[in-house]
Amino acid sequence: MKKVAFKTLGCRLNLYETDAIASEFARRNYEVVEFGRPADVVVINTCTVTNQSDQKSRQVINQAANINDKALTVVTGCMATHFKEKLQQNEKIDYVVDNEHKTAILSVVEAHLKGETVNPDSFTKNVFNFDPADKTFHTRSFIKIQDGCNNFCTFCIVPKVRGRAVSRPAEDIFENIRKVIDFGYKEIVLTGVNLGRYQYEKYNFEKLVEVILAIPGDFRVRISSIEPDGYSNSFFRLFKDPKLTPHMHICLQSGSEDILLRMRRMYTDGEFEEVARKLRSDYPDFNLTTDIIVGFPGETKEDFYKTMEVAKRIGFGHIHTFKYSVREGTRAARLPDQIPEKIKTVRSEAVRKLADEMKLEYRRSFIGKKQTVLVETFDRRGFAKGYGEHYVPVLIKHKGLEKNRFYEVLINGTIPAKEPLLTGELITVANNIHF
Repeated sequence: MKKVAFKTLGCRLNLYETDAIASEFARRNYEVVEFGRPADVVVINTCTVTNQSDQKSRQVINQAANINDKALTVVTGCMATHFKEKLQQNEKIDYVVDNEHKTAILSVVEAHLKGETVNPDSFTKNVFNFDPADKTFHTRSFIKIQDGCNNFCTFCIVPKVRGRAVSRPAEDIFENIRKVIDFGYKEIVLTGVNLGRYQYEKYNFEKLVEVILAIPGDFRVRISSIEPDGYSNSFFRLFKDPKLTPHMHICLQSGSEDILLRMRRMYTDGEFEEVARKLRSDYPDFNLTTDIIVGFPGETKEDFYKTMEVAKRIGFGHIHTFKYSVREGTRAARLPDQIPEKIKTVRSEAVRKLADEMKLEYRRSFIGKKQTVLVETFDRRGFAKGYGEHYVPVLIKHKGLEKNRFYEVLINGTIPAKEPLLTGELITVANNIHF
C-alpha cells in the first residue's frame, strides 16, 4: 500500500479541496499518513495571499524534501498558480498543479507511478469536480459552493490565482451535502472565495442556504468567511432556523471611508455597522468576527483610529489582523504613501490587544447560558472539547463522551488564555438533540 501525506496552507477552500483529494487517494487504497512521516507521495496545497504565505509555503516545500527526499512531491494551490514557472524550476518539486487542474492530482500521480510522462495541464480544467469526502482531516465537512472573485480589491491577488467568480451547480451542492450527512458528518461549512455572490440559475446565496437548511438530517450549517456585499439583509432571517449557526465572519478590513475607497471595497463603514446592528438586534448573542488590514498605503493615524472606534462599537467576537503586504500584480502595490513596517507593527499590536479584550468579554457573556457543542477532540484528562453553535470553544468537564456528537452544555466559566476556553457541565446527551 502506497503512502500519501498532505499539507494544507491558507483558507477553508484549500481545506475542502485537500479533504476531497485525500479521500480520493484513500478510495484508491493509498494510506493517508500525517505530514512529516515517511511517504511515497507528498501533496502540498499552498497559499499566496501575502508574502508571509509565500514564505510559509516555501518552508513547507523544503521541509517535505528534507523528510521525504525520495517521495513524489506535488505542489498545488494558489502559490502554484501564481508562481507556476518559478516552482517548475525547483528540483525538489516533481509536479506543479495549478488550481484549475487540482482535481487531476490523483490521475497525475498514478500516471507517474506507472512510468508515464504526464503534463498536469493536459487534463480538463474543472474547479468543482471533487467527489464528496467520506474521510477528512476534520470533524466538520467543508462544502465548496463557489470559486473566484470579480471584486478586484486593490490589495488582493486572489482573482489572479482563483479566476473570475463561478458558482457550482446547486443540485451538485445538495447532493454533496446529502452524501456527507450519510457519511456521518454533523456540521457543514459552506466555503468559497466570495460566498455572497453565489448565483446559479434560480438560486442566489439566500435561496441556496434556505434549501440546504431544509435537507433532512441531524446536522448544522456554518458559513465560512464572507464579504459584506452581494446579499440582502433578508438573508439574516434564516438564522431563526436552529440548523444555521449564529456566527458570520464578515470582512471589514478598515473603518475608514477613505481607506475603503482606496481598497476598492464595495461598502461603507456605515453600511457595515448597520449589518452588525441588525444581527445583534435580532440575535443578541450573535458572534460577528472579522478581518482588519492595518498599514494600507495612505492610512493616517486618523484612519487607524476610525478603524479602532468602529471595532469597539461593534464588539467583534474575534478579529484576524493582517499587516498590509505588498503583492506584485495588484494596484495597491503601485499606490504612493506606503506605510513603514514599524508603524504597521505598532498598529497591528494595538488591534490584537483590543481583539483579545473583546474576545474574552464576548465569551464571558455566555456564562450561565447553554451551548450545543459538537465534540472534536479530548484533552489529556479525557475531557471533551468542541465548538458551540456560536463558534466558541468549549471544554466539557465530563468524561466518556463521543467524538462527532452533539451535547447540550451549561456554560459555567472560562479558562483565561490567549485563546480563552469556555467551560461547561453536561446537560443533555447527544441522542436527545435533533435539528
